[in-house]
Amino acid sequence: MKKTRLIVARHGNTFLPGQPPLRVGGRTDLPLVSTGIDQAKKLGEHLLKHDMIPEVIFAGTLKRTLQTAQTIVDTLGLRLPVRSVHLFNEIDYGPDEGKTEPEVVARIGPDTLERWNRYALVPQGWLVEPKKLIENWRLFTQKILYNNPGQTILVVTSNGIARFLPYLTQNHESFFDSNDIKLKTGAYALLEADRDRWEIQQWNILPPHK
Repeated sequence: MKKTRLIVARHGNTFLPGQPPLRVGGRTDLPLVSTGIDQAKKLGEHLLKHDMIPEVIFAGTLKRTLQTAQTIVDTLGLRLPVRSVHLFNEIDYGPDEGKTEPEVVARIGPDTLERWNRYALVPQGWLVEPKKLIENWRLFTQKILYNNPGQTILVVTSNGIARFLPYLTQNHESFFDSNDIKLKTGAYALLEADRDRWEIQQWNILPPHK
């Protein structure tokens, strides 16, 4: 029996080159910029080239995730609906919403930010419930294993949500120790399930740009 494949992609760019990127959470609904649309097209082309065509597609309800997902659908020439789900919306960065990275570091300190980037340990003030996010992933993957066994599922979400994916595996601690858990914009992770056990096959894959 074919393994169930889960592709989790981070949305494309919401800031143009030269613009200072801000820490954008679930309260800020930015559209993709032109480079972000291009990233989504490249991702669709990459999935086609590597025979990773999704049969079911989910995305958060924010513009950046929906646009990324729809651009992938259009690039692949699929006639599939993008199923929008709130649980794939970005986290809430609390007082750091809309701030530049230097401003965030000035408030929480570089060590705290490093712990978030390495181990998904939440800085004080951010409105994040790790246990809930991990449980959301577990319940979602249980559902697709039941409803879509052997199929390829695509989820388009944001960085703060995607970094809790490794908890689906049985070796998330060692994965955190040896990988950068932050997905780049326009990058994806690939997980496969053998029955109900998930393994990360690829992580932070960014399709090449010509």
